[in-house]
Amino acid sequence: MPVARNNTRTNTNIRAKELRIINADGDNVGVKSLKESLEMAREADLDLVEIAPQSNPPVAKIMDFGKYKYEQQKKTDNSKSKQVETKTVQVKIGTSENDLEMKANRASKWLKDGNRVKLELYLRGRAKGLGRSFHQERLDRFLKFVSTEYKVTQEARKGPKGLNMILEPK
Repeated sequence: MPVARNNTRTNTNIRAKELRIINADGDNVGVKSLKESLEMAREADLDLVEIAPQSNPPVAKIMDFGKYKYEQQKKTDNSKSKQVETKTVQVKIGTSENDLEMKANRASKWLKDGNRVKLELYLRGRAKGLGRSFHQERLDRFLKFVSTEYKVTQEARKGPKGLNMILEPK
């Protein structure tokens, strides 16, 4: 059997002469020679997998290697799925109260799920020159509808289309 992608040695690829063996039930069998260990694995119709090659003597476990690889893959997939995404909500100056509430509810759901929310106040034409306090009031109008607890990680700052603000869950 070849060496796995993550360099886990199995069966005849194990180089150590002596191994500390853990059987399929999880019990410590003790230090055995490689030949004895392979024989024990064959009798159990399982693989001998080196799980701690850096220890002295290396630790090997008698187990189903395919199942072991599957569980390791599942662990890495779960850790990848918990990455934080940045979702964007775009609001214009003339957006009605009802639309603001709907967008804020969506933003609240994203915050509950652990994602960041980027709030963009889209400015066009004359709206760009209406003043910072007017723009901030429009952003606050949206924020009062957000039901989930949040913290502002980036205060409103100018972006290419208007003002941007980033919210994160508390």
